[in-house]
Order: sequence, then structure tokens, then C-alpha cells
Amino acid sequence: MTELTLTIRPEHPGDHATIDRLHARAFGPGRFARTAFRLREGVDHDLSLSFAAHVGTLLVGSVRLSPVWAGNVPALVLGPLTVEPAFKERGIGGALMRHALEEARSRGEQLVLLVGDAAYYRRFGFAPVPPGRFTLPGPVDPARLLVCPLVTDSSDTARGEVRPRLDDR
Repeated sequence: MTELTLTIRPEHPGDHATIDRLHARAFGPGRFARTAFRLREGVDHDLSLSFAAHVGTLLVGSVRLSPVWAGNVPALVLGPLTVEPAFKERGIGGALMRHALEEARSRGEQLVLLVGDAAYYRRFGFAPVPPGRFTLPGPVDPARLLVCPLVTDSSDTARGEVRPRLDDR
């Protein structure tokens, strides 16, 4: 197999249509009904914390972070993390995750939430949220609600409603 030269850069506004098509291929039309999608409704993702992966000029992956409140604690919700189906299993998703989390940490963000597979996201520092800690705008399997503290003990103090963070952007 040929080695890929991967470039990760901040998402540009001109990437939106390409990323939307990537999301449609990867997740299908059912993506709009998911709780993870509903968490991001009403708030734009943070372009400075959203990244696109390229092989040459081809956009092959994307990760977005959106600002939310987790109770009274400022947080980010991650998602979607998407890799072009033909490029899966090549480390692109992991590279995007590590890059996004490091950038969020360097900016002083406190924690990141996501709805996803604990077995996959554990390696990036995510763990299941204790039941009842957060209320979400839709049903979610409690085992799939994950949190990654970027600051020590930040996930211990966060509890309550998860809602868009509109007031500090």
C-alpha cells in the first residue's frame, strides 16, 4: 500500500459544500434525527476548531467542534468526525481527533462531549459520562455519551443541560 501524505488544516468556509456531501455519503439522511446532530442545531461549529484532512487536493476527512454549555461549564461537542469511505482504516480519523483535541486544549477549552463508540474514542481520552449527569435535546444511549476532560477535574464539575453556547463567540 502506498503511504499517504496527509495535510490537516483549519476548515475554510469554501469547504462546507464538500464536507456536507462527505457527511451525506458517510451517514446518510438519518443523520439529521440523531441526538448528536440536534446538539449542534442552532450553533455554528467553530471554524478555528474544525479541521479538514487532505491527500493532495482531495478532502478526505473532517472534524468539527461546536461550543456548548454543559450545565454551567463551557464545553465543546465534537462531531461529526467523518472520513471518506474509500480512505477509512488509514489513521485519518485518529489524526483529525488528536489535532482537534490538542488545538482545543491549547485554547484553554475545558471539556469535549460526543455521542459515539467508547471503544474507538477511549484512546483519545474519552470515557462514558455517569448516568444522569447531563440532559440532552433527544434520546441517547447512555453508554455512547462520552466526555474528554481537557483540564483536570473539569468533567467532575459539569452537570445539567447541554445547550448551545452562543454568547461568547
